[in-house]
Amino acid sequence: MTSPVDQVGGARLSVRGLRKVYSGGGAGRGAPVEAIADLTFEVRPGELVCVVGPSGAGKTTLLRCMAGLLPATAGEVVLGESAITGPPEGMAVVLQEYGRSLFPWMTVAQNVELPLREKGVAKARRAELVRETLAAVGLGDVAGSYPWQLSGGMQQRVAIARAAAYEPQVLLMDEPFAAVDAQTRFDLEDLVRTLWKRLGITVVFVTHDIDEAIYLGERVLVLSARPTVVLEDVEVGLGQDRDQLETRGDAEFARLRTHVYELVQQAKKGARTLAEAHLTHPVGARDA
Repeated sequence: MTSPVDQVGGARLSVRGLRKVYSGGGAGRGAPVEAIADLTFEVRPGELVCVVGPSGAGKTTLLRCMAGLLPATAGEVVLGESAITGPPEGMAVVLQEYGRSLFPWMTVAQNVELPLREKGVAKARRAELVRETLAAVGLGDVAGSYPWQLSGGMQQRVAIARAAAYEPQVLLMDEPFAAVDAQTRFDLEDLVRTLWKRLGITVVFVTHDIDEAIYLGERVLVLSARPTVVLEDVEVGLGQDRDQLETRGDAEFARLRTHVYELVQQAKKGARTLAEAHLTHPVGARDA
């Protein structure tokens, strides 16, 4: 029998000419800062896309604009057929600071249930979704525990379960595994891919870790230095089924890692277009 969390499905997410300028705050408080210059890309329904770039490239700013948490200076973000002007229904966000996103006085189950209550989901359905999603992330036996009684990796699983229980069409993730140890990180990466395939939702995953981006994504968007544009949209042809040892040991994984790493290094030097990056390090130069 198919469980309730197996029936979600994804939606198209389009970023069109997005520009974001932070105000300097008035006289004497600095000049305006252009964080994003011009971003245009599309994430197809049910696709998992990762975003990487140098520090300060505007990755978090992009995600907050996509989530409707920051207004765009120009351009738009469109979910399905509707422009995003505030936090939209059908979208969930998982942040790096998972400890601050969970309420310590609520049990694990209550934390997962909270957005469902606010959404107006019926009590019986809430209980079903909480039970199903906690089981899906391997936490069915700690529903009555409190977040502070759990490890960091388990707390992040709670945050992921809460997002999945909400039944979003789109899940945005902002460096969610940066604060956990390497082994836990690998486990959580596999959890994300398992849930993504199971639910069929659209996922945009922001990370500073190139290996993580390639392991998780069907595509990797490499951002330039600020003010930000898309330096390259890299297709990842590693197949649906991935394994931490076999996939990371694959020659194609190594090729993609090298290519994305070189793009990020070019971005750090200020290259803002693919042509500029290739002038510094031409494609195929290593094979000459």
